[in-house]
Amino acid sequence: MKIRRFFGKDMRDALNQVKEELGSDAVIMSNKKLADGVEIVAAYDKEPVKKSVIGTTAARSASPQQDNKPKSSPSLSEIIGDSGPDSLKALLEKQAKSAQESSPVSSSKDESNTSQTSSIASHHDMGEIKAELASLRNVLQFQVNGLLKQQQRNAHPMQSYLTDSLEGMGISPELARQVVSFTPADCSEREAWVFLLKLLANRLKTNQNDILTQAGVVALMGPTGTGKTTTIAKLAARYAQQHGSDKVALITTDGYRIAAYEQLATYGKIIGCPVKKAINAEQLDEVLYQFRNRQLILLDTAGFGQRDIRLIKQLDTFKQTSCATIKSYLVLQANAQRQVMQQTIKLYDDISLQGCIFTKLDECYSLGEMVSVAIENNLPISYLTDGQKVPEDIRNAEVKYMISTAARMYKKYGLTPMTSRHVEQASVAV
Repeated sequence: MKIRRFFGKDMRDALNQVKEELGSDAVIMSNKKLADGVEIVAAYDKEPVKKSVIGTTAARSASPQQDNKPKSSPSLSEIIGDSGPDSLKALLEKQAKSAQESSPVSSSKDESNTSQTSSIASHHDMGEIKAELASLRNVLQFQVNGLLKQQQRNAHPMQSYLTDSLEGMGISPELARQVVSFTPADCSEREAWVFLLKLLANRLKTNQNDILTQAGVVALMGPTGTGKTTTIAKLAARYAQQHGSDKVALITTDGYRIAAYEQLATYGKIIGCPVKKAINAEQLDEVLYQFRNRQLILLDTAGFGQRDIRLIKQLDTFKQTSCATIKSYLVLQANAQRQVMQQTIKLYDDISLQGCIFTKLDECYSLGEMVSVAIENNLPISYLTDGQKVPEDIRNAEVKYMISTAARMYKKYGLTPMTSRHVEQASVAV
């Protein structure tokens, strides 16, 4: 097998040269475009038949560059290197063998990559489909609930109106539906509203001033900012007015808040009762022993957030105390969201709560949340506070006052003018 190069002004000219020089059995190995024409590399096995001198001269004149080339044609070994095969057949066999050896690996890699890509795409598509189906299900569920609610409103318009009114007052939807279900069917709107307020009043529990009448060791607990320290000062001042300052003592377990002890100590100095600080269970036992002759001992605890791990440590401190039985009361803000109150109460499930104290009633626009949380958790209410004055701004929790105040607030802040008159009359009736 021999190799020849041919140069022409275009592809047709170069091919004609190949055909004239090597015949129709020549094999075109490659072609390349040059600046002044085209180069073709052709291979042949047999020596071509010599053409006439005229034909050869014409062929050479058609390609001026050919005159500068050596007369001897380079072999395939010279083109691709000394180690390469010297025949086209050997070259093709070598290339085929190399392709066959690399084919299984490449094919396997390609199949593996294709499989992985398909798997990832399939997983991604499936996740999107599931998310879309879940979204559609939520939308359909919302529409179905709306249709059912509208159907119920059409079937029982009075009950739907009363339920909406209780929810507007701050009562939870579950409790509102529950009490409305007991409403007599043949009563008017005003009679039904009075009935519902009385039903709520019957389910609301109070402690009847138990802290000041029963005395003992009392701890006020609750989140930060609920007014525990001020409430303790109000209770201590009330008790000192009735029984003397030598019958009451104050203890703080708040070692985290800046000036927590100083604030309580200032109240103690004004009231005329001693104030001590106890950080752990051992110190608390010791201080309680020192105050064993006091009739009322009030403990001011540190206020922590609901997710603060230090709260658990504080609760464990009270469980470990063995010197006296501590009665625990939860202090909550009446103007807090119902969900916040509910979560706070659950946080103190491990503590046997005697009752709760609601503060900041003067900052409220609704009291239904307070009433609803107390009823649903079966938690008695002991006291209500509505200001910062010590000891004036504290009162015993009374059911009639709480329900009537909740109804008046609903009339003032949450009602349309058309129905406000009925609620005002109903709140007076309770």
